[in-house]
Amino acid sequence: MSKELNNMKIYKSIIAALLVGSVLTGGLTSCSDSWLDVESKTESNTGNFYRTQDDAESALIGCYSAWRRTNSYGTWGFYMCSTLMSDECFAGTGVADTPDYSVVDRFDQSRYAAGTSLLESAWDSYYKCIYRCNELIRYDENGQIEWNDGAVRGRIMGECHALRALCYFDMVRLWENIPLLTEPTDNPNVPQANPDDVYATIVSDFKFAADNIPSDAYPRSEKDINDGRLTRFAAEGMLARVYLYYNGYYGKQLANLSKEEVVNYLDEIIKSGDYKLEQFSHLWPAASQTPAKDSHSWEKDNYKMVNDEVILQMHFNYIGNAYGSDEDKHGNRWIVMFGLRKFWASPYGYGWGCGTVNPRLASAFSRNDLRYKASIIDFLGEDLPSKMSNGSTGTFDDYLRDQREYTGYAVKKFTPTCYFDGETTIPGKTGTIVQEYQTQPYVILRYADVLLMAAELGGTPSKTAQECFDEVHRRAFTDEDGNLNDGYAQLTVTNETILRERQCEFAFEAIRYWDLLRQGVDYAANTIAENELQVLTGNQPDFITIKAENIRNKRGLMQIPQNQITLSNGVLHQNQGW
Repeated sequence: MSKELNNMKIYKSIIAALLVGSVLTGGLTSCSDSWLDVESKTESNTGNFYRTQDDAESALIGCYSAWRRTNSYGTWGFYMCSTLMSDECFAGTGVADTPDYSVVDRFDQSRYAAGTSLLESAWDSYYKCIYRCNELIRYDENGQIEWNDGAVRGRIMGECHALRALCYFDMVRLWENIPLLTEPTDNPNVPQANPDDVYATIVSDFKFAADNIPSDAYPRSEKDINDGRLTRFAAEGMLARVYLYYNGYYGKQLANLSKEEVVNYLDEIIKSGDYKLEQFSHLWPAASQTPAKDSHSWEKDNYKMVNDEVILQMHFNYIGNAYGSDEDKHGNRWIVMFGLRKFWASPYGYGWGCGTVNPRLASAFSRNDLRYKASIIDFLGEDLPSKMSNGSTGTFDDYLRDQREYTGYAVKKFTPTCYFDGETTIPGKTGTIVQEYQTQPYVILRYADVLLMAAELGGTPSKTAQECFDEVHRRAFTDEDGNLNDGYAQLTVTNETILRERQCEFAFEAIRYWDLLRQGVDYAANTIAENELQVLTGNQPDFITIKAENIRNKRGLMQIPQNQITLSNGVLHQNQGW
């Protein structure tokens, strides 16, 4: 295990401050108004903490903060890996950059031999979050916390269990063979667990959350002040995702979660009436904001950061520096990786050119599918060569000379935004450099996924599979005035049409790779494989080859950080193929 994890027995600091405010829709304001924005300056230790209900609430916020660090601490997190491992994107980045992203994109360690611990910060951050959750759970189970209200206990402990489940679900999919820690042990250097035991814990935790978080704990009428919280419905939706992934990847049934239970969970979400499909483009800033031509404002702004479709998303804030101290990293750091390489073309901001989009994904969208323009930056279709600038001098050819694996397409859903002159849209910040303080949330679960998972499972008692599917598919061809365009064609629900619909619906949302893998490792490997696809690197012809055997030999799993193997003194073993 890592040095940080070995020292977790003395990591007892708990966040003890909580500000309740508002996460505002539309134009973003400082997220310090949100409930999840303040790292406490007050430290407590386990000798005088975990006594009261208020202590437990503060400790829970500490768990949320640690969970956020799994994606804000470094660029190598679950989101980034899931996107690059899929058939959606290539590594990209700059010509002179070390090709470490290519290791993940190609499943090929030989491309960058020094990159043997690329995901170590994610590994450490997950276990830090798990440690905090385990400590709160232990003191609750020991009866040390004096609860004033049973419903409050159910909410707090339900969220805590769900956070631990989210961590383990990410980890077991990435690495499979991981230590399973359910107590804040002083000796965390333990052997890797049987994956079935990890999944049993994940299911148990999500079920605990679904059973104990009151359905009205976070009313949708107050979503502006509590968005980002784990709700009963988020736990239920995640149970469906766990069920489908496990049963597909392992080809067997989960021991403690039945199809009937999952269908009923999804039906409860549907019947709740709390969620609905939004206009698709309104879910993503760069797809719904049009810059004014002569001021630092938007001519049109339809972005809804908090909305009626997202069931769970991870929030980031303006506090702290993405390149600052260990506990000072709260911004969405990975989103900058997807920005245009050292250039901007408003509303698309400056970044590092990672994740150039596979042309096969661009061609997967049907004619007039509105999700295409909301999801993908089309360089030629949007005439970006005439709009791009680096703030002083530079041409499109200059951009191409610095960009690796240019395909003509980039990620739009998650990209920094800027005003007409390249100035950052972050309040209180100036300049075209947007490496810090990015706040666009990481969308984890949407109502559209609930509907498509329900369709895949044959429907629910209140909605047929075809009805679930049609609701999502029709939305993709319906404009802001509610008119259905002439690209729409009704499709019959089959496994193939559902998988294709999910490809277009959830592009770049860290879902596609796991959808492929649960069809079988061979299916995923053959789908992702590329044989000398021509791209441009440094404005010169280049070719991308991704070997199916590399994915197949590794069973689609990522490399366990080699430093963890070394520090474990023989306790941990590397995944096959790495």
